Amino acid sequence: MANDDVVLKQYLSKYKHRDYTAREVVNLIQAYRSLTYRLEAFVFNNGARKDLLNLEGTIPVNYKGAYYNIPVCIWLMDTHPQNAPLCFVKPTSDMSIKVSKYVDSNGKVYLPYLHEWTQNGSTLQKLIQCMISAFGELPPVYSKPRNETRAPYPVNSFMPQPTGYPFPQGAPQPGYPTPAPYPTTSNLPYPGYGAPYPGSVSSNGLPYPPSSSATPYPPASGYPGPTVTADVAGGTITEEHIKASLLSAVEDKLRRRLKEQSLQSQAELETLRRTQQELREGKARLEEILSRLQRERAELDKNVTILQEKEKELHTAIERLEEQEGIDVDEAVVTTAPLYSQLLNAFAEEATLEDAIYYMGEALRKEVIDLDTFLKQVRTLARRQFTLRALMHKCRQKAQLAC
Repeated sequence: MANDDVVLKQYLSKYKHRDYTAREVVNLIQAYRSLTYRLEAFVFNNGARKDLLNLEGTIPVNYKGAYYNIPVCIWLMDTHPQNAPLCFVKPTSDMSIKVSKYVDSNGKVYLPYLHEWTQNGSTLQKLIQCMISAFGELPPVYSKPRNETRAPYPVNSFMPQPTGYPFPQGAPQPGYPTPAPYPTTSNLPYPGYGAPYPGSVSSNGLPYPPSSSATPYPPASGYPGPTVTADVAGGTITEEHIKASLLSAVEDKLRRRLKEQSLQSQAELETLRRTQQELREGKARLEEILSRLQRERAELDKNVTILQEKEKELHTAIERLEEQEGIDVDEAVVTTAPLYSQLLNAFAEEATLEDAIYYMGEALRKEVIDLDTFLKQVRTLARRQFTLRALMHKCRQKAQLAC
């Protein structure tokens, strides 16, 4: 563990997230002990060359109840985990790539998980799990025919049945040794292999059998069915066998198409449901806004009616005042009781005294009167003002008004 950390950090010295990548690689090789790592030169399609970390080995794939070791290699970008890794199926010398929606003719792996790769949520272990699931549905390789004589296989049993998986710990992992460095003159989307890759084996240690007549994998689209005959359990593959193989391939293809159509229809239906929900929510909001506008309009109509009535009253009062003659100020205000009349008169007189004191101050300021006259008159006015204020206070108490 410690040795792996030291070596990985040396390999990842130019990586942007060295520590994170090293921890993730260590966790991955502990979970899948058949994988090893190396720092190798990777040549891109445009000719650019870069030293990248390569995870290479086999992953266990369950196909029709049996486990098989599928050889893969994973290249980690120097910006990992910001950018998705490059994944390839690396067939052995006695195997061929089976083209499907997950693997192209060059062995490059295409998965939705790689397309939707995110820096924070995607990991190498989840990537391996997605590859195992995808390859269990559509195996990426099939065995080539062999010229040498081999033990016949029972009819309709094209691959040996493994005894179990995984391999015991400490046992040598079949399927890959340490390959030689890749030459940099390769034109493939991933570097060429310097040494042939040894044959992959199933989990019981037996090699993958060649597909002399058929393979456990249905033929890919565009590939014809088997056209050769071979001894199988002492017999010969007839047209019926070929027909059954083709029918199986067509059935699998139709099943995949129906599954894709079903998923597409479900996605479209879900989109329509979300759109319907959004439209219903929008309708509810619009109805609420319309109801509020109607209430505000009714309130505004009511206020307009009140204003019109007040305007009519105002015009009537103006016309009545225009028809009347001059108004006597003293008779304009009439009290309802003698106490109120006394209070009103005292208030009016006190207000006049307040004005008189103000104008006496203005006269002194303008030197119309001298200081002695000002003080004498102000003393007299202030004494009378005090008497009036005391009278008003007593009148308010009698009338039970606020003092």
